[in-house]
Amino acid sequence: MRRVSDASSPSHAASALDDEHDEAAMAAHRNAPQPDPVCLYGLIGDVARAGSDGTETNPYAIAANFMAYLSCAVGRGVYLPIGNTWHHVRLFCLHVGRSGRGRKGDAVSLTLRIDQALRAMDEAFAPQIHRGGLSTREGLVALIHDGYRQGRQDAPAIEDKRLWVVESEFANVLHQGRRDGNTLSAALRDCWDGVDLKPATKSNRLYASDPHVCLSGAISPGELTGLMTTRELTNGFANRFLMIWAERSRMLPFPKETPQATVELLAARTQKVLAFVRADRYDERDHLRMELSPQAQWRYAQLYRGELHDGIDDGAIGALLERRAPMLLRLAMLMALTDLQARIDVPHIDAAMAWIRHATASVRFVFVSSAEDAKLAQVLELANRVLAFLHERGQATRSQISAECFRGKVPKARIDAGLEHLLAAAPPKISVQWVERPVDAPGTPTRMYRPA
Repeated sequence: MRRVSDASSPSHAASALDDEHDEAAMAAHRNAPQPDPVCLYGLIGDVARAGSDGTETNPYAIAANFMAYLSCAVGRGVYLPIGNTWHHVRLFCLHVGRSGRGRKGDAVSLTLRIDQALRAMDEAFAPQIHRGGLSTREGLVALIHDGYRQGRQDAPAIEDKRLWVVESEFANVLHQGRRDGNTLSAALRDCWDGVDLKPATKSNRLYASDPHVCLSGAISPGELTGLMTTRELTNGFANRFLMIWAERSRMLPFPKETPQATVELLAARTQKVLAFVRADRYDERDHLRMELSPQAQWRYAQLYRGELHDGIDDGAIGALLERRAPMLLRLAMLMALTDLQARIDVPHIDAAMAWIRHATASVRFVFVSSAEDAKLAQVLELANRVLAFLHERGQATRSQISAECFRGKVPKARIDAGLEHLLAAAPPKISVQWVERPVDAPGTPTRMYRPA
């Protein structure tokens, strides 16, 4: 039983400090991100389960690498028009896990075996794979160039622009980005967008049109947070990656090998997907148009107006998460294609959203301290209560919000943080207006908060 002591005694003060320390320590405890099994959809899930069965490898890491590979093999023939933007199935996946525990090398092994089996069936379906590491924009362009003249010799163009880059040491890419004049990160941004890779200098004549580059990277959390510069966090480079936290799911001293018959079966199913999209005719562009079913449109709109844009701030974490909407569409496209259909349905949206949620949790787990994460959660919870209160009441001053919504029990600073979050949303969820006092009531105008 806990002893009750005099509040004025030194022992009571020490006890109070101990309690505060214990609460702070408990607040620092948090679980690693756990993905929803819905992520393992269809063929993607079957590949993940086959690779993790009897091994230490995390199935979600296997799935992420296979999705990057499959998105590359599909090519630029498939597109989804959203407004004036045509989305292709192109994914950059970054597997984050501690050294020796992430099993990052093993997570890509089964996909490489599936690729070998696919090539044995029909080489035309398989994309080019580069595992030698990237160092410069020019080196990347050279892998998918449009042809060039060297001396008296003409180097023929590489017709197949599908390129799957496997960066088992993604820290290398971040190191290159720190070198003066290195434009590799800018080139990778262009690759994710699918725009032509033009020469960075006048003396360089290498260029590549219509690139279809996908990337699987692996890195430890310490390297990621230590090497990722503020510029890369905010210039759109980092948010083009589906970052997922994944470490070994069990400890097995003698992991099993996936049977070759299973590998060949998975490769045959992969070939069916690629045959459906005519991936072997890689010189054709935008020949298969995808669409969302009416139910999928409703589901996506619901997520777009809500979860995809809620719960992020305007700082570095917000910048890391701001491409979740287009990434969701690309993932949903891939899920639908594994069902051999060009129509995206609700289950495809839901499976893709499960990946987005895991990536969101992974980003916060790696880049945000537990204390900051708890503080953000408090701000979001308070902001939602204020918004609901304003919708019900119509308008209110900050004093009324404090007294009526929180019964005067929430500090002014926390209310201000919640109001600032609602005002800074894009578009803003509330507005603030200055209301002049009556003539017989002198004083400064009153700030009135209203739903936007």
